[in-house]
Amino acid sequence: MRILAVTNMYPIETAPTLGIFVEQQVKGLIRIGIQVDVLHLNRRVHGPMVYWTTTGRIEDELKKHRYDLMHVMYGGVMAEVATRTIPNVPNAVTIHGSDLLGDSLSGPLRRLSAQVGVIASRLAARRADGVVTVSENLREELPKEVDRQRVRVIPCGIDLDRFKPLDQSRCRQQLGWDNNEYHVLFAISDDPVKRPKLTRSTIAELVQRGTKVRLHELSRIPNDQVPVWINASDALLLTSLHEGSPTIVKESLACNTPVVSVDVGDVRDRVRDVAGCSIVSAFPGELADALLRAFSARGKSNGRSRVHELSIQASAEQLRDFYQEIITRKKRRN
Repeated sequence: MRILAVTNMYPIETAPTLGIFVEQQVKGLIRIGIQVDVLHLNRRVHGPMVYWTTTGRIEDELKKHRYDLMHVMYGGVMAEVATRTIPNVPNAVTIHGSDLLGDSLSGPLRRLSAQVGVIASRLAARRADGVVTVSENLREELPKEVDRQRVRVIPCGIDLDRFKPLDQSRCRQQLGWDNNEYHVLFAISDDPVKRPKLTRSTIAELVQRGTKVRLHELSRIPNDQVPVWINASDALLLTSLHEGSPTIVKESLACNTPVVSVDVGDVRDRVRDVAGCSIVSAFPGELADALLRAFSARGKSNGRSRVHELSIQASAEQLRDFYQEIITRKKRRN
């Protein structure tokens, strides 16, 4: 089976962590024997005008090889154009989160751009031969006209060989963190949907209570260092307005690092019955209380026992089976 993976986010030299979850998914597919060619429409460098080249660049790739399926690994304008202008090749579209839920916390221009992306994602989902959502809440957000028989919930997998429990003291020594403080990890980006103000207010609440705590914002950190940061932390804090299936939560669980989160995406299902983990309301006081409980549970968390079904290989195998289903259905229809 040969797949053309089309994506607008993929690690590049100036942004080595951009779309790392897409790269990991591609590697997982290759690992189980699927040939995958990646077409990266680099919006980071070329801006939204890159979407004007989507059709032509896909057609160029189709001339080079015979593909069994085209997988558009993010929604938005890219997915709408690809599914509309390349109708003859079986296709799948993955919806990750903001591409379907939008962005209500940014400035007017970004909100408008995000809303255009939402409309495009909904059009692409209606048209696609198969739709992958990374969480059940995103599946529920799809337009009612989308046949749910064409939809699968397949979270992006994580590398359980890399994300595993490590000695916390050694990790802190490597990073220069004080062993006499509690350390909270926050995966920040330039996306206001992550609500960094709420996170910082929560830490300020703990400081006001006399807790020795330090916030570490995980941004532009080389991917090979992320397991060290997670293991050095006493807890991960997630305050997003909305999510799909946040990779950092699964990686933290794999390292047995407790997770404190608002009720968003699939996090509630992921942390259920895991020691030290909490789902609470989006108020600094409640989040601070939950972090204090997480601090006392560090070293006792059993998160890793809950993520074995979320390995890169497990995700790749589910995608492979769905690909075959899509291809077979398309042949019958034709």
